[in-house]
Amino acid sequence: MSWDFAPDKPIYLQLQEQVKLRIISGKYLPGDKLASVRELSVEASVNPNTMQRALAELERDGLVHTERTSGRFVTRDTEVINKMKNDIAMELVNTFLSKMNEIGYSKSEATDIILNSKEVEHEHVNS
Repeated sequence: MSWDFAPDKPIYLQLQEQVKLRIISGKYLPGDKLASVRELSVEASVNPNTMQRALAELERDGLVHTERTSGRFVTRDTEVINKMKNDIAMELVNTFLSKMNEIGYSKSEATDIILNSKEVEHEHVNS
């Protein structure tokens, strides 16, 4: 998963979102040790202070924690990870339904479109 940034949003927020996605998608597993701030910042091509800020926010959210001399780790609390995953899923669903409503679809019509979509099933099977 590469580090991609949009010009319309602060980099630290995008870093925070991308690390969060790596955690909830299982790329970073519960209890995994994260690379150092310096290593992550080099990988993402960002200032270490920016990466530090993003990780500090994730620590406040409970997704990562610091062990004094060992570094940062993904939480082992799968309930926290699952709640975050569900919260993001709900945001996506609400955004989708809102956009569908803007173009004239009701919630049930939008749901029918999802249920009849072959592309979604195909992508999920291949991922």
